[in-house]
This record gives sequence, C-alpha cells and structure tokens, in this order.
Amino acid sequence: MGKIAFLFPGQGAQYTGMGKEFYEKEKTAAGVFDTASKVTGLNLPALCFEENGDLNQTQYTQIAMLTDELAILSVLKEHGIRPAVTAGLSLGEYGAIVASGIMRMEDAFRVVRERGIYMQEAVPVGGAMSAVLGLAADVVERVCEETEGTVTVANYNCPGQLVISGEAAAVEKAGAALKELGAKRVVPLKVSGPFHSKMLIPAGEKLERVLEDVELSDFTIPYVSNLMGDYVRDTKEIKFLLKMQISSPVKWQQSVEKMIEEGVDTFVEIGPGRTLCGFMKKINKEVKVLNIDKYEDLEKALDELKGEVAADA
Repeated sequence: MGKIAFLFPGQGAQYTGMGKEFYEKEKTAAGVFDTASKVTGLNLPALCFEENGDLNQTQYTQIAMLTDELAILSVLKEHGIRPAVTAGLSLGEYGAIVASGIMRMEDAFRVVRERGIYMQEAVPVGGAMSAVLGLAADVVERVCEETEGTVTVANYNCPGQLVISGEAAAVEKAGAALKELGAKRVVPLKVSGPFHSKMLIPAGEKLERVLEDVELSDFTIPYVSNLMGDYVRDTKEIKFLLKMQISSPVKWQQSVEKMIEEGVDTFVEIGPGRTLCGFMKKINKEVKVLNIDKYEDLEKALDELKGEVAADA
C-alpha cells in the first residue's frame, strides 16, 4: 500500500484571511491560534485575518504561516488522519517537525517568532533572490561558482526551477550569464533578503542559542530535512540542521524524490496556497496531490485521505 506525506509550505504563500474559516468553525484550530497569541504576545487572528502592513514582513510572516499550518493540522489530527512522513519547505519544516511529534507546538511558536526576527535583522543591504527557469541544476551551480561575489543556489524546487540568492550585484550578473546559457526566464523575486545564502549565517547563529533551550522528543513520525533532502535518523541532529537551514540551500526536489522512493504516493499540502502542489506536478505526475488551504478543501481531502487510511488498515 502507498503512504501519505504531509507537506508544509514556506514564506511567500501568505495572504490576508488565511485560516479564518478554520478559526471560526473548528475549536481545535481556534485553540492553536490562541496558543500562538499567548506564546508570542501577538494577536495572531488580527495578523492573519485583517488587512495590515505586517503580514508580509518576515518577522510576522513566519509565525503567521506556522499558526495557520498547525491550526489545519490540528483538524486533520482530530479526524484521525496520520501521515507516514512529513516535510516542509524552509519555514514549513517547523510544521513538519511538530507534525512528527518531535517539537512541542508552543516551542515551535517561540522558536519561529525569534527566527523571523533574526532573519529580518540579518538582512544586509544589497541582498537579492531570483528564480531561474529552464536550466539544469549543474549549470546553475557552475555559473554561481564562477560569478564574482556571493551568489548560490538557494532552492532546488523542481526540475527546471531553481532559485539563486546572495549579493544583488552577483545575483544580477549570474542571472545575465544564465540567460545567455539558455534560461527560459530569470525572474527577480520580491523578497526582503537573500534567504538561504551565506549572508544569513548570523541569523542561524542566533537561532542556535534559542534552540539550546528546546527539548526534543523521539520521532513518532519520520520527517525529511531541507538540508539533506533525506530522512532525519537521529533527533540529536535536528538543532544543527535547523541552524544551518537558514543559510543553506533548500533541497525540496530531492526531499520529494526521496519520499517517493520510500513508497509515498499521496502528498497533502497543508497551509496557504498551492505552491508545493505546483512543484509536485513537475517532480512526479504519477502521485496523488491534495491541498488544504481553505475550509472548503477540507471535506474533499478528508474523503480522499480516509479512503487511503482504510486501504492501509
């Protein structure tokens, strides 16, 4: 029988109103929002549901997205839906870790609140990111290595779609070289900094100190790390992986391919947007892909997932 994976998206998919219906209709989801507010001192319902100038600021985006993701997760748990493995893109890795039973929800809210602040504070003037479409990963890696200045691959999203990150001048220069080599498009991203590049190392070092006080439990469900693109085998590795993740490439394509190799055939994206579903279609069209963003997505997903659970029983 196949296996179910829960996937959690990263920063960039947020929108005003995310999670509102879950908050209004599901007590467990409302409880998650209330817990996040209590832990962080922020009004998470107001941040997520009301028009404001904060939601797209990294220091607020991250905690808002995690709250929405864990609120939806709480409803799935209530319905008895359990994955065989979890994974999350960048910020989403924290949703995956909570879903795996490794980190308490309260600790995840505390850590991610600090993570967002540190990443915003660490953003140096002159950082940039660009999506590169239509070139093989080895070509993009080689151009980054040959470009003067700091520029590296930040995301391996799916075949033919990578993201480069670093100093603005170096990102622009690498982008021009990649166009000459046949890139279909090089698209500058509207982001507040050069995430997943060496320029974010200071944020990871600060986060390490926060993680020191977090107690991790043994796995109840395995999860796949961004840094390795592989299953984490030892909980003792996790704090180091989370520290390094901030300034290292996100190996998303590799993560998905590893889960498929291990027998996963149903992927459920939990949280705002359909970004990961879009990547999945380019990684492997044979697997089943569901997303739960809005409340109306829930019933359809539950029908599909309960069928999978019954088949595995």
